[in-house]
Amino acid sequence: MAHHHHDHAEHDHGHAHDGGHHHHAPADMGMAFAVGVGLNTVFVLIEAGAGFWTGSLALLADAGHNLSDVLALLMAWGAIVLARRAPSGQRTYGLRKATILASLSNALLLMLAVGAIVSESVRRLAQPTTVQTNIVMATAGVGILINTATALLFLRGGKGDLNVRGAFLHMASDAAVSAAVVVGAGLIAVTGLKWIDPALSLGIAGVIVLGTWGLLRESMNMALDAAPKEIDVGTVRDWLADLPGVEEVHDLHIWALSTTETALTAHLLRPAGGDADGFLHTACEGLAARFNIGHATLQVETDAAQACRLAPAEVV
Repeated sequence: MAHHHHDHAEHDHGHAHDGGHHHHAPADMGMAFAVGVGLNTVFVLIEAGAGFWTGSLALLADAGHNLSDVLALLMAWGAIVLARRAPSGQRTYGLRKATILASLSNALLLMLAVGAIVSESVRRLAQPTTVQTNIVMATAGVGILINTATALLFLRGGKGDLNVRGAFLHMASDAAVSAAVVVGAGLIAVTGLKWIDPALSLGIAGVIVLGTWGLLRESMNMALDAAPKEIDVGTVRDWLADLPGVEEVHDLHIWALSTTETALTAHLLRPAGGDADGFLHTACEGLAARFNIGHATLQVETDAAQACRLAPAEVV
């Protein structure tokens, strides 16, 4: 998603002053999550019941997909609440990392659901069973409405927060999957081909894997303290090296504090350090405005002869 960092530059100027709290997820997101969780929990119960009753594996797969999304919504919602808690005692970062752990466990959970769906579908392809198509179509039709409505709730918040974006993508893909179930049931009704149902549930499994892979990779990287993917570390290094008076940049680290906040530490060799405070202020303001890095810690060194023990590139 290369377009991320352009839009940050315009509206993120104020972050350096407000104590580093990013209110990216709007306060009313809580309401969106509450409605989303409520609607979808009810629907999962209806859909699972209908799946067992009609013998439709595609419907059960869709119920599994929707259940994983209810859990996803709960985790994302909980994570946003946790991220707002102030740091205290031993937890000097507060509980911000919870947002990253949530999206990671979420992705892993979805992969488990896929395994179950695939094994059952393969079994069904070997011995097809009859499906009551009219009930399947009605149930999946309700799913399209519920998922579309929920997706629209998250449309606004998705720009700034990986978790809200995840919630939106889940809901949008759910609406598409429910639509596929309706079409599949229609085809079974018309053609009488029993293999369409398990084949469709394999397709749904594929959709879940595609949707989850990016989430899994991105949250895994964040959990391992990699720089967020919208930040080019080389560009940041060059930008720091070009600041007035800076002769060398070393021990540069950039990592995600939460799904919306980024931290940076670096050592700068700057022999003529007369305007130290002004320089630091300008550098931190620039990092916040240009790269959306709101939490920067810079160590300025003035004597090139006193080699810093962290200067070699291979030392972390």
